[in-house]
Amino acid sequence: MSQAASSTSSSERPVVARRLLLAGLAGSLAGCGFRPLNGPPAAGEADIAPELAAVRIGRTFGRTGQLLHQALDRRLTARNRTAPAARYELTVSPLPAYEALGYRRDGAPTRVRMVITAPWTLQTLSVPARPVAAGSARAVDAYNVVDNEYFASVVSSEAAERRLVEQIAEEIVLRLALSLREGGAA
Repeated sequence: MSQAASSTSSSERPVVARRLLLAGLAGSLAGCGFRPLNGPPAAGEADIAPELAAVRIGRTFGRTGQLLHQALDRRLTARNRTAPAARYELTVSPLPAYEALGYRRDGAPTRVRMVITAPWTLQTLSVPARPVAAGSARAVDAYNVVDNEYFASVVSSEAAERRLVEQIAEEIVLRLALSLREGGAA
């Protein structure tokens, strides 16, 4: 066996071992009844994807609101490309906040913590509207402010904002799916 072939196979061993471990974990979780909430329904269980696709997202404001609206829309219609009639309205109000964590000797910030809190409500579109679920999602991230590189700092802050928005959208959709599955559906 050549030197190159042995080094390649040894570098692939951790990847193969990780895949086998993940497959084993997935198999053991499947045996205990675990399955993804937004996955295909089990036998005799209603599919939650059409209920999620029937959620209309209300107006959001600002750049953070726009990013959150897009992230929510991707998740709500992920498995159901046909647009059913909207039966619910999701109202979300993302509130970003910034806090300086580190400072240079001259007082300029070197690290910034970004926190986005997003209170949300889901209600029916019937008249009168009936509340179905409500909650608040929160995510925290931080980024460095690089000296003399404004562009790098802006890119870092935008990347942090996108990560936070994705986390919040994931949490909101998960909680919506739980609420609709538990019988909150109209």
